[in-house]
Amino acid sequence: MTGGDGGRGPGRRGILRAGAAALVLGTAGCTGGTRPQPTTTSPTANPATSPAGTPTERPTETPTPAPTPTPLPQPPLWQPGPGEIQPDVKRRAVELVAALGAWPPGGQGVEAARARVAALGLPPALADQAGPLAPAATEASLEVIVAQYGGILDDSASVLVVCRQWRRGPDGSVVEGGTTVDVRLGRAEPRWTVTDLRPGDAGPAAAAPPPEVARVLAEPRIELPPEAAADLCSGTVHDSVLEAMLRLAGPYTLSVSVVRTGHPLDVFGTTRPSDHPLGRAFDVWRIDGLAVVDPGTSRQLIASFMRDAAAAGSYNVGGPVALQGAGNQFFTDDTHHDHCHVGFDH
Repeated sequence: MTGGDGGRGPGRRGILRAGAAALVLGTAGCTGGTRPQPTTTSPTANPATSPAGTPTERPTETPTPAPTPTPLPQPPLWQPGPGEIQPDVKRRAVELVAALGAWPPGGQGVEAARARVAALGLPPALADQAGPLAPAATEASLEVIVAQYGGILDDSASVLVVCRQWRRGPDGSVVEGGTTVDVRLGRAEPRWTVTDLRPGDAGPAAAAPPPEVARVLAEPRIELPPEAAADLCSGTVHDSVLEAMLRLAGPYTLSVSVVRTGHPLDVFGTTRPSDHPLGRAFDVWRIDGLAVVDPGTSRQLIASFMRDAAAAGSYNVGGPVALQGAGNQFFTDDTHHDHCHVGFDH
């Protein structure tokens, strides 16, 4: 059973910021994303005529060749590194998300997506659950920023695939976005299979998000993926989370993976509500540029971060290091071997 991550009871349970902030920061704080600008066409002039009304000769016009569209970024596919538990489970989830969220020119549409999913040996109907992962565009590319466990049990798992995506706009421009996908898997042979797909959607930006939101988005020591930045702009994240991020960004550089959207509603494997969907938690997958999951990352650094997160007001801090604390203040389990969870009760 997984632990922490929500409720008071015990249990088991980047690249980032620059692109995300560019997506959501506007002159007034948060915007709804990048909107292609309309193309303005001048009206066609009437042919010149002579004083007697006879058309004069018109100069020959050489057509201007259409500009070559800016190519979409083509980052390499994310791969699990050292220290992963069940690395092929994450690899399986990432392969599916990449198949649904990226396609060459002319490869759009649900039928093409179903074919790409079937080529992975997965149920083609999963393409029907792609949602914001499959926007209407003739071309798209995708970067998996990180794949993190939302839960890992003997026969089932949740992998949170944190993405940045680029698509071709109607005017040929490159439009940047991204989402976080909760990929549910079940044990099967020879590889685990995907049973469900739950892309996140943070919703529109609030008209007046809390002032701390702008401070977090502008803080260079806080790296946010697109979906997490959109969560902040939606105005649904508690001040306790924003204040803790800013406090921890003093001694550390935080690479945040998940805030609210894209996380399971319940602590995986339980019926206990998670603090994430309530806007009262955030996860950190990298500290000072070092992946939490990497066994080469100092356990002392991670332990120090976990203690400082508790000092910043978190009642429920999870991670790969076992620490002593009052009640349920600190916990560790397989789910949290790859990130630090920082949760709040208000």
